[in-house]
Amino acid sequence: MMTEITICDATPEDMEAVCAIYNDAVENTTAIWNEVLVDVANRLDWLSARRKAGFPVLVALDATGVVVGYASFGDWRAFDGYRHTVEHSVYVRTDQRGKGIAGSLMKALIERAGELGKHIIVGAIEAGNASSIRLHEKLGFEQVGLMKEVGTKFGKWLDLVFMQLNIDYRAGTGWCAEALAHTCAPSFPLADQRCCAG
Repeated sequence: MMTEITICDATPEDMEAVCAIYNDAVENTTAIWNEVLVDVANRLDWLSARRKAGFPVLVALDATGVVVGYASFGDWRAFDGYRHTVEHSVYVRTDQRGKGIAGSLMKALIERAGELGKHIIVGAIEAGNASSIRLHEKLGFEQVGLMKEVGTKFGKWLDLVFMQLNIDYRAGTGWCAEALAHTCAPSFPLADQRCCAG
């Protein structure tokens, strides 16, 4: 069932909710290969660093204005030659998963990447996360690699799937053209000044 949400640029006030979503993923999932919980100050520093680097941090708000998910991207590799490629992450609050929120966040994030002149967006996904892999495939990502047992969490080895999407707005090809011509257009409101209206 789709949930009506609004996608907006994150503010410092959103970081308490973002922190809770992040820590839940650390404690209970293999979506994040970290084992140490963070505090709100850490997320505020993270938000500041992303903004300083020119990278977006987006949040999904429900009808009451509560943060139910977030997404961002950053450098794929910290070398000049990779400047048109980014790696993204998207997380949704446990009780709000399966409602289309991750897809709406992803679509907004992909659009933002195109607006910033990015060419490729990369997703690195734990191989057992079938729902995330399906979502990425639905959005046009293709699997380009599999690394065996490169991580560990909860006492087991983890495989890593790499997926990528061509989002070349500049050439009028890739995801942007597909989104404009078919059904990939964003399905989220663009109501207030925080939102991703461009």
